[in-house]
Amino acid sequence: MQTKDKIAALVREAAARAMDDGALKFSDALPDVALTVPPKKEFGDFATNFAMQTAKIFRASPRKIAEELKSRINSDMFERIEIAGAGFMNFYLRGDVIYRQLKEIYDAGKNFGHLPCKNNVTIQIEYVSANPTGLLHVGHGRGAAAGSAIVNIMRAAGYNVESEYYINDAGNQMDKLAVSVNARYLELLGREVEFPADGYLGADIVDTTKRIIELHGDKYLDLPDDERIKILGELAYADKLCELQDDLENFGVHFDVWFSERTLHPDKINAAIELLKANGNIYEQDGALWLASTKFGDDKDRVVVRANGEATYLAADIAYHKNKFDRGFGELINIWGADHHGYVARVKAAMQMLGYDADKLKIIFLQMVSLFRGGEAVKMSKRAGTAIPLRELMAEVGTDAARYFFLMRSTDSQLDFDLDLAKSQSSDNPVYYVQYAHARICSIFRQAREAGLKLDGEPKFALMTSTAEIDLINKIFEYPAEIEKAAAEYAPQRIARYVYDLATTFSAFYRDCRILGVETDLARARLALLKVTAHTIEHALNLLGVSAPERM
Repeated sequence: MQTKDKIAALVREAAARAMDDGALKFSDALPDVALTVPPKKEFGDFATNFAMQTAKIFRASPRKIAEELKSRINSDMFERIEIAGAGFMNFYLRGDVIYRQLKEIYDAGKNFGHLPCKNNVTIQIEYVSANPTGLLHVGHGRGAAAGSAIVNIMRAAGYNVESEYYINDAGNQMDKLAVSVNARYLELLGREVEFPADGYLGADIVDTTKRIIELHGDKYLDLPDDERIKILGELAYADKLCELQDDLENFGVHFDVWFSERTLHPDKINAAIELLKANGNIYEQDGALWLASTKFGDDKDRVVVRANGEATYLAADIAYHKNKFDRGFGELINIWGADHHGYVARVKAAMQMLGYDADKLKIIFLQMVSLFRGGEAVKMSKRAGTAIPLRELMAEVGTDAARYFFLMRSTDSQLDFDLDLAKSQSSDNPVYYVQYAHARICSIFRQAREAGLKLDGEPKFALMTSTAEIDLINKIFEYPAEIEKAAAEYAPQRIARYVYDLATTFSAFYRDCRILGVETDLARARLALLKVTAHTIEHALNLLGVSAPERM
């Protein structure tokens, strides 16, 4: 248990004792004890406003509550406890408490940063889920970085998580892919053809067609149009899906499950619609079938089967989310583009109609990404004349920089991505700055080995008493809580911000504290602290899907 958790437990126990002996009378459930690290050391190592939060519950002044709690906390952890302001409780730790906790982290080694498993259900996170009809663009890249980082963070926090990609491989977009590739196929093999007015014009369609010709030649050229289009559509789908999977793999994104929309057509979609009919939530109008979603908060009812008998995208999504719930997930998290805001109410309405708990479906929205080069907005790919493909971004700035920059801001904030900054090798580039801190620590260890300095025996952490040393120790102590918060809030930007701050704190330590040329026990203690620091930086970067190089 971390120090912060131990203090919170002591405050809760003190409140329980105060209630048992009647010193504090309560009228409602108590909130969690929230602890913070004060901005200045003079205000203690940790502080809580618990007394102020519970003033209405206990019907007493915050200072009286704080005094009652303080009088019932008996622990050798503290040098003293002070009550400040309107009722803040400031906790000042004994020096050896810090060193005991640091030793626990040091002894944990590679396990530090992995929180205890939570006895909970499996959470499914579905993200990216782009149509397999073209290349992933930078907007998909932001979703891929965010989704994979959230999966990593939640697993580190002890949650049981399964990731899934929903392959939109049915419907009109797949038909457009087939006719587009067919037109390019005929064109590349010398036939005159009129390109479909609504076909896909990207250069990647030409690339896909060329690969098909390299493998199969002109063997489909003289087939009837319908037969050729069907065959080429399937070949193009396989090629596009392979490209998509390769780009994600190169971006450090791995899915536990790839779910094909085709498996829902027609049986699972029809079954979901029949259930909704049976419970009176689908009605017929103008030859179409409508979902009565306004009964559950939607702004209007929605068509699920058109008058021509064709199921809508909503019908497939209803069947898909029903399938998710039926697979037994305790919580569903979807990461969607911000343009899908209006879709939430209708999907949740359908889940309620089918008898599921719609509150277990959570949606994380991604705002847009704008690329800038030389201070000017970059809107189009020079080669493709379309949105910037993710692979072009990776080629220009590298996977590490792309992922870190995508994750620096909250998903619900628009992101301005500075390409020049992402490529720069300077302290102004945050990912370079953090990675350089890790590489510098590795360099210190190489120098220590060359000087014959080894981490033998138990480090004497109590020798480290300077401000720079204590600040670095305390910063490392914050890491488990940051993981917990980042997981609870689906907020990978917390980890990006934390590891940057840790690198900054290390830089101050490096400036003020020598390793070589000081007394041996102190040098070993500092080396041990750096070992923990390097692991924490590496662990945090790994959660973000970013590498931690040993040399730069």
